[in-house]
Formats: sequence, structure tokens, C-alpha cells
Amino acid sequence: MGEKMNSEVNIIDFIYSKVNGMTKTDQKIAQVVLADPAGIINDTILKLAKKAQVSEASVSRFCRNLNLAGFHEFKMQLAKVATDENSYYRKIDSRNSSQALESIKDNKIAEITNTMMQVSPSTIDKVLDIIQKASIVQIAAEGDTYPVVADAIYKFNQSGFLTIGSESWETSVAQTLNLNKQAVLMVISNSGETRSLLKQIDIARQRGIKIIAITNRADSPIALKADLHLTTAVRQRVLQAEYYFSRVAAMTVIESLYLLLLAKDKERLNHIREHEEIISNKKI
Repeated sequence: MGEKMNSEVNIIDFIYSKVNGMTKTDQKIAQVVLADPAGIINDTILKLAKKAQVSEASVSRFCRNLNLAGFHEFKMQLAKVATDENSYYRKIDSRNSSQALESIKDNKIAEITNTMMQVSPSTIDKVLDIIQKASIVQIAAEGDTYPVVADAIYKFNQSGFLTIGSESWETSVAQTLNLNKQAVLMVISNSGETRSLLKQIDIARQRGIKIIAITNRADSPIALKADLHLTTAVRQRVLQAEYYFSRVAAMTVIESLYLLLLAKDKERLNHIREHEEIISNKKI
């Protein structure tokens, strides 16, 4: 499956980032593991195979697909995070609104916590440096991820960074064609496999433009084509076996970049004050 899992990566985050691209058999095993990570630690390979209704060979292959030596190493990685409540997905019971709200809260806290834990300080410093030096920042995304882009465009422009983007991919590509080498393209994607965004990255690369990617798969095509990559964590399901991109996680990355940029240059607060004064007459 490509990406090597280093010893600092949370195995639960690693599985979440890969589950949608797994084989059906691996997904069955992943669902059992994610439902109760602590419960797997004392299981034999046979017991996990029975729980997932797969063969022992399938469990061994699942571990190898995570680039682990075998089932023993897999359990060792689980043991490191099994007591961390942020490793778990909280089931949402629609019959109990109080419980459902509590579960949603826990899942979103876990997404934020694990997203922040995955951020490399050296990578974030490089991202900030590129943005600070950029003549213009373009941000691109597709579909229901675009609200994250809209939020970023507002925040960055308000703090003095000329930032553009468009919900229309055709317009967004036209913008990319007008960028110079001093610009930067930031791409936000769940799977990191969106064909249109990959094409846009190729266009930007041909023009010598730096690429920053935000996805929840470090081994995805978009992440691998980027100069710098930031990983988001997901703790949400739509259906029993389907996971989706969380805007909360992506917005956490954007909010962090925004606040760090302000912390590095307090003068940018003046841009925000000036903008707030201009738009204040719209408020009651």
C-alpha cells in the first residue's frame, strides 16, 4: 500500500487514512480493529480472523499491507495507543440525542487532537515560510471541501496575504495559469486522488509554482506530488464501512496556519483591524 508507517505514527490514524482504499477483506479486518483496538491486543491471529470472518492468512496480509512485519508488531503498535481515548470512534445512537451529541463531540475532539499530533514542526515551519514569501496564494479543492477553501481565503486575505480560489475548477485552473513562480498553490483533498486537482498540480509544477497539500493520506498521488504535505485525521463514518473527509480536521489545519502566521508577524493584526473597521458599518 506504499506508505511506510514510522514509529511515531498512531496506528489507528494510519488505518483511518487508508481504509477507503483497502480491499474488501482488509476493510473487514480494519472495521473490527477500529471498533475495539484494546480488545485486539490480547487476541490471537485466529481470534481476530474469526471476529472479522476472514482467514488467518488475510490477517497476516493486512499487517503486511500496513508495512508491518506481522501480527505481533501490529499488536505492539495497537498497545501504544489503545488506552488513548482519542484513538476511538464513538458510535452515534440516533435513538438517544444526548448520547449522540456526546459521541459527535468526542469524535470531533479526536479529529482535532490527532490532526495536531501529526503535524511536524519542521514541515509547518516550511509551509509558513513559503506562504510568507509568496506573491499570491491560491487554494483549490473540489466538492464539499470547498467551504474550507472559502474560509481560508477570507482569513488569509484579512491578514494581508493576497489569496484566491474558485469553486469552479475551470476558473481555478485559469487562475493557476496566471500565477508566477513566486506564487504557491495549496490543494485540499480527502483521498488525495482527485483527477482534476492532480491535473492542476501538474500545470502549477510546469510553471515552477510550489505545492502544499492537505489530505488524510500521506501516500496519495496529490501528497506525493506536493512539495509539502500536511495530514488530517478522521474519526467519522457515514455508513457502517464508509469514512469521509472531515471539514473540522481540514479547518483545524487552516486555523493553525492562520494563527501561526499572525504570531510570526504581529503587524498583520493591523490588516485585520483595518478590514474590521471598513466592514463594521454593515453591522447593527
